[in-house]
Amino acid sequence: MKMSCRLRDRKEWDVRASTLARNTFNPIRDIIETLKIKPNPDIPYIALSVGDPTAFGNLQPSENIIDTICEMARLNDSRSYGPTIGHWEARQAVAEYSAHQGPVTADDVILCSGCSHAIDITLSVIADAGQNVLIPRPGYLIHKTLGEGLGIVIKYYDLLPDEDWQIDLVSLESQIDENTAAIIVNNPSNPCGSVYTKKHLKDIIEVALRNRVPIIADEIYEHFVFSKHEFTSLSSLSKDVPVITCSGVTKRFLIPGWRMGWIIIHDRNNILGKEVRKGLFSMSTRILGPNTLLQRALPRILKETPQSFFDDTMRFIENQAHLAYQELQKSPALRPIMPQGSMYMVVEIKMSLFPKFENELQFISQLCNEQSVLCIPGECFNYPNYIRLVLTVPEDILREACHRITKFCDEHMMKEKLKIPDNDIVSIVNGKSSEVSSKQQMLKNIS
Repeated sequence: MKMSCRLRDRKEWDVRASTLARNTFNPIRDIIETLKIKPNPDIPYIALSVGDPTAFGNLQPSENIIDTICEMARLNDSRSYGPTIGHWEARQAVAEYSAHQGPVTADDVILCSGCSHAIDITLSVIADAGQNVLIPRPGYLIHKTLGEGLGIVIKYYDLLPDEDWQIDLVSLESQIDENTAAIIVNNPSNPCGSVYTKKHLKDIIEVALRNRVPIIADEIYEHFVFSKHEFTSLSSLSKDVPVITCSGVTKRFLIPGWRMGWIIIHDRNNILGKEVRKGLFSMSTRILGPNTLLQRALPRILKETPQSFFDDTMRFIENQAHLAYQELQKSPALRPIMPQGSMYMVVEIKMSLFPKFENELQFISQLCNEQSVLCIPGECFNYPNYIRLVLTVPEDILREACHRITKFCDEHMMKEKLKIPDNDIVSIVNGKSSEVSSKQQMLKNIS
């Protein structure tokens, strides 16, 4: 009777979004959508903004992947629900594929709907609302979006642009307090393209061990490294610090839209205990398991995709990185930082040379309006005055985009600040001057 009376008193609608929904905010979407972008209709639009290696169609998955998917699609059990943590055969295939991470069995693997889902599950289990998690700056802010939605406090540690974006270990340790639930390490990095050495990874582990903080290793770009560098999984070096690794097939296998990722639990000393492991399994029940078609195909995809496919992909992206680096160096207003892996390049904009732009957001908007090239602003990675370029576009398109960017810089920068004759600036932009390196050295301190 009391319930019915109370319901009759509700004379107005009052339907609200949940706290989770109100706290969930994707800064990349927000920043991009608020930019005043109107691409120049007179020249083709080039988007160097989308972190999807398949977007332009020039990079295709290996034929064995397509064949396997077509074959598995005919099986009845590829359409049925499976175990919420994934079929054993698929988890065992991931365990074998991930042997470089250290001892891994199928029981340590939870299949997810992409790496972002793996991160979402892991954060929701490892931290309570009010606790904090440390993430890199600059860094891909999906960790921030997912964490803050759950009421987790996000704190930042700095990366060092002049040291191949290594972690500033002093900055990292200074952010740890009694409420720190985990450290997130993204290696190889989005957006920086850094690939950490074994020594640096050991130093990171030492900080975590000293402060008794577990590590979440975001390794979606594992093996996505250039020829002079080597990927080492953080968990393979950790003896005493528990590591939860999040990865998947999306980027390396060029099938991002198929959404297949995983969590791997590395806990050699049983520090996480049964509760965390059980929590990860329990959270997987929220969506009743990932794509079963991909699960059925996964063992063959992981075992049968030829190494030559990966080599060709990485050779192309590395060549693209060298191309962009060489072309963008021609502008004294830009400082490209050569990546070591992944599929991105971060470029500093010397904003003091562009006094009519208040920040890199205005720079990017005007660049797109005039030259029809869209880059991601550093603001999206909590790192203003930088931009991120995607390197997976076709070679001719990347070359044209870099030419337009340097042309835009030449037209808008304050040349009198450089104290370089105007004709020399033109020569630098056109790549005709033999004194480019000395000019850039002279400009090194301009920022």
